[in-house]
Amino acid sequence: MPYVITEPCIGVKDKSCVAVCPVDCIKEADDQLYIDPSECIDCGLCEPECPVDAIFMEDEVPEQWSKYIQINADYAKK
Repeated sequence: MPYVITEPCIGVKDKSCVAVCPVDCIKEADDQLYIDPSECIDCGLCEPECPVDAIFMEDEVPEQWSKYIQINADYAKK
């Protein structure tokens, strides 16, 4: 199950998570970083690196940020 970057990343884009990702599945957009679910290998290395706790496993995304599951997937298709 892939990881998802959620709302707390907006305007932050710390990129600590990018540095530890072994498959480069984290992409940058204007407002935040996104994880390509088709490239994510579910290693979990990115989650503890996020200083704003914006990264969750897909099935653990808090309800208020559930729309980011689709947002990450849609961004990856661009």
